[in-house]
Amino acid sequence: MNNAPAVYPATAPHGALRLADWGVIRARGDDARKFLHGQLTQDVEHLQPGVARLAGFCSAKGRLLATFVIWSPATDEVLLACSADLLPTVLKRLSMFVLRAQCQLSDASAELPLWGLAGPLAGVELPGTAWQLSPQEAGVWIRLPDAVAADATVTARYLGAGVAAPAAPALEAAVWAGMEVQSGVARVVAATAEQFVPQMVNLELVGGVNFQKGCYPGQEIVARSQYRGTLKRRSYVVAAAASLAPGQEVFHSADAEQPAGMVVLAGHAADGAALGLVELKIATLDGGTLHAGSVSGPLLTPATLPYAFPTEVA
Repeated sequence: MNNAPAVYPATAPHGALRLADWGVIRARGDDARKFLHGQLTQDVEHLQPGVARLAGFCSAKGRLLATFVIWSPATDEVLLACSADLLPTVLKRLSMFVLRAQCQLSDASAELPLWGLAGPLAGVELPGTAWQLSPQEAGVWIRLPDAVAADATVTARYLGAGVAAPAAPALEAAVWAGMEVQSGVARVVAATAEQFVPQMVNLELVGGVNFQKGCYPGQEIVARSQYRGTLKRRSYVVAAAASLAPGQEVFHSADAEQPAGMVVLAGHAADGAALGLVELKIATLDGGTLHAGSVSGPLLTPATLPYAFPTEVA
């Protein structure tokens, strides 16, 4: 799923988009890795130069405040790409815990503009496997997990940081967002901050949680969710009868009063069909119908998720 096909499918989206809804936090200093290692769900101390990783930042209650794509251009520097609408709040919160650590945190969004790329880029050697990165003259390209459409078409996705504007067709923001959905990789935005324990959005299934590393805020709750009992909530890709929005509640036909879940991400397929990554009570998939906003709202239909759940939580 993560290796680029020899011939890029003609039906797959192709183009580039300036990601105005993403931003970058820079952590720099002798203790930058050690500090972030103690704050995030990912092993930052052993982050290798040629790879990126997915990571979460949790509250003390184990709820995700943000998710990041992280990489390390130097031994004393770590970059964290996240949703722009929550960056100032997250930057302020992380800064509260620096104390005496030799680590300076700053907003590097203006210096490192981010681009989303679908498909190949003429004249540029792009990384061939998810989470590998390819340094450029100015910046880096990171291979993100592929998007898998309902017809099994695979779209290669890349995140560019600090690179020159790609010589590629313009890509619609809604289609890029739809590919985020089709990858099954959650990105927390301001509307969904503090709503989900990592497992509710499948973060551990896509490599965003390291259960062997040391403590971090909310670690005990995240570990308990993993090892005690059966998980009751997961996230699924759905096709929708109308456009969705992150933070929108989802209802099951059998219960008009209590929401059964929440929209994590929303976008559109290349053909314009509305898509969503939706966090749901697993039991709601056993029967009945799902709807956005209310039980009389747009119908949601389960679609393709590009990875399997562990047997015990399927």
